[in-house]
Amino acid sequence: MSIAYLFPGQGAQYPGMGKDFLSYTIARETFEEADDLLNCKLSDMIFNGPGDVLTQTKNSQAGIYVASMAILRVIQETFPQIKPAFCAGLSLGEYTATTAAGYLNFRDGLSLVQYRGQYMNDACEKTEGQMAVVLGLDAEIVEEFAANIPGLWVANFNCPGQVVISGTPRGIEAGTARAQEKGAKRVLPLNVHGAFHSGLMQKAKESLVDHVQNAPFSSPHAKLVMNVTGKIAQSPEEVKRHLIDQVTHSVRWEQGIHEMESKGATVYMEIGPGAALTGFNKRIGVLGEAFNIEKVDHLTKLETLCANF
Repeated sequence: MSIAYLFPGQGAQYPGMGKDFLSYTIARETFEEADDLLNCKLSDMIFNGPGDVLTQTKNSQAGIYVASMAILRVIQETFPQIKPAFCAGLSLGEYTATTAAGYLNFRDGLSLVQYRGQYMNDACEKTEGQMAVVLGLDAEIVEEFAANIPGLWVANFNCPGQVVISGTPRGIEAGTARAQEKGAKRVLPLNVHGAFHSGLMQKAKESLVDHVQNAPFSSPHAKLVMNVTGKIAQSPEEVKRHLIDQVTHSVRWEQGIHEMESKGATVYMEIGPGAALTGFNKRIGVLGEAFNIEKVDHLTKLETLCANF
């Protein structure tokens, strides 16, 4: 059995995420540690909202990271025999995956996430940007027309028939029209703060460089599959480079899932708020088992998993 830990990205947040695990001391300590490190009551925002404040990029990224790590720590403590062979995370979730794989500790990971969220928030405030999901078109078609439209980028390759575009309002308008001309089933605008994974995030990327490069990285205990390449990273230096580039580059999620499957992954465990990644896996058609751990009662899935070791 070869297990992949998957971690959600921005957009998965909601007031109350992770609260179900407060019956576990390790989860309570994780939220308290985050409050102390950030010198604010992030946990109160995570548990109680309001939703519009939690959704702000500077808050949602840290909130999702902390909630996901709290759940992960409960899993690690309660089921120590379960260990991942692979870790991967969608966009912001890549920082959780980097921590779970052993490259980063919680303190340094949260610090980087805080900087990332603030810098991306600032970029959104400075330059208006939008995102939209294109449904029902091959990724190659979307890549081709996006490359020829000023102010438009491909942000995410989520799963077959679901590609996210990102850019200026004019770029998104032109991309939407082109996608419809090419036969897209639908093009849906996303309720996001700005144009993530696009050239409009260049300033955020530049601001993040020193923080990532100076962060202390350790030797991992699991393989980390990166968004930028959809491949397994081979060194801490490569991880740092891709974490930086990821801010303006496409997230090759579908390619990363195929990479893990080709290397023997048989179980895909999504840890954190929501179940979007589990849904993507079903669309991708992974042969292994795929499920999410978001609530305490989901831990029964791990009891069944342990019985098969």
